[in-house]
Amino acid sequence: MRVIICGAGRVGYGLASRLAIENNTVTVVDTNPDLIRNITTDLDVRGVIGHGSHPDVLVRAGIENTDMIIAVTYADEVNMVACQIAHSLFDVPTKVARVRAQSYLMARYNDLYSRENMPIDIIISPEVEIGKAILRRLSTPGAFNVVPFGDGAVQFLGVRIGEDCPIIETPIRQIPDLFTGLHAAIVGIRREGQVFAPNLDDPLEVGDDAYFVTKAEHATRLLEVVGTRETRARHVVIIGGGSIGRYVAEALEDQSGVRVRMIEADKEQAELAAATLTRTVILHGDAMDSAVQDEAGVNTADVVIALTNDDKINILSSVLAKRLGASNTIALLNERSMQELQRDLNIDMVIDPRASTVSSILRHVRRGRILDVYTLSQGQAEVLEGEVLETSTFAGKTLREAALGDGVAIGAIIRDGTVMMPDQSQILTPGDRVVLMAEKDALKDIEKLFRVGVELY
Repeated sequence: MRVIICGAGRVGYGLASRLAIENNTVTVVDTNPDLIRNITTDLDVRGVIGHGSHPDVLVRAGIENTDMIIAVTYADEVNMVACQIAHSLFDVPTKVARVRAQSYLMARYNDLYSRENMPIDIIISPEVEIGKAILRRLSTPGAFNVVPFGDGAVQFLGVRIGEDCPIIETPIRQIPDLFTGLHAAIVGIRREGQVFAPNLDDPLEVGDDAYFVTKAEHATRLLEVVGTRETRARHVVIIGGGSIGRYVAEALEDQSGVRVRMIEADKEQAELAAATLTRTVILHGDAMDSAVQDEAGVNTADVVIALTNDDKINILSSVLAKRLGASNTIALLNERSMQELQRDLNIDMVIDPRASTVSSILRHVRRGRILDVYTLSQGQAEVLEGEVLETSTFAGKTLREAALGDGVAIGAIIRDGTVMMPDQSQILTPGDRVVLMAEKDALKDIEKLFRVGVELY
């Protein structure tokens, strides 16, 4: 597939890296020569210096023979105009735009994106994606990662294995026998910074991040089994009153019994949050000041969520909150080097905005019947949901015969709405939806298994 990416920032780089690895023809457009030089040096992609919404620049990028344009510059308006030009002048089949300003996304303006007006096929809002990830974490206390698959029928959970976990040193193949009726398949382990799909004889170790696929209704029991279940947060402190902070606070206001307080250093942002939110207490002050955190009640907070635009503020305010007595902390961090400090600084969960955005876009970019995608640990692995078609190479075969290879672990098979545990003797039939985790090196082969003819695109 031929793809043009407008924007060579963090998201553009992440997308280009993933798509180039999978043998797509990728061209990246950006006004910054340094970013273009870096991305073309590091990756097998072509670079064009110029404005992503200018027709002549897009022609130099090969827009006339492009299957998809993905506009992820820092300016919403550039992204929207680039998609408009790609449609109006060059009839590009698929147009994806990152749109951050929530005003553009209000339901009353949905007609804006019709084919007759501004024909953007897929709109990605990082703020909404990040907000949803945080709310999922709050609704499933005890897991540091919660992602739904199969229209919500199954959940992908990340759980940190502590010393009290009763299944430590137990081979994975024996775990289902210990907890009858519990649908929970371990599809991945993160150990010493590396994510891998485990063999059935691999045991869990203290300090592992274990990744489970479970029936949605079994999530609570699973967390009880591994000893990580916590009570649902009733007192939440949000640091940062920007778009993400307001999105999360507004959603929490709809939940009975939840108290929300927000700290915002910028006076105008604080006033905007106060005008937008009804039950959230807004404090105008510096979250790095222990007196301000005390006033917000951090010492009794079930969770403190740091969502400012500054990684350092998010890290230090989270560390301070933990020291003052907060039970859990969540921090939004952009830089990979900062994310790697998570354990050392005792931050319970890190939100990577680039990973959230890249996962959302890849969901629509994948060839074949890949229905959903979630990225792990800066692309070390992906969790995928794929549909088995009549033309799929493994249709009519057992899982054993399908031989998905090393680096792949199946978590669930969904057939006619019924969630089934994977079994080597199970036959895959057209219409089955398979939820699996694949290491980076195995992704190309997995995509081929679910591939269909290009005419669908």
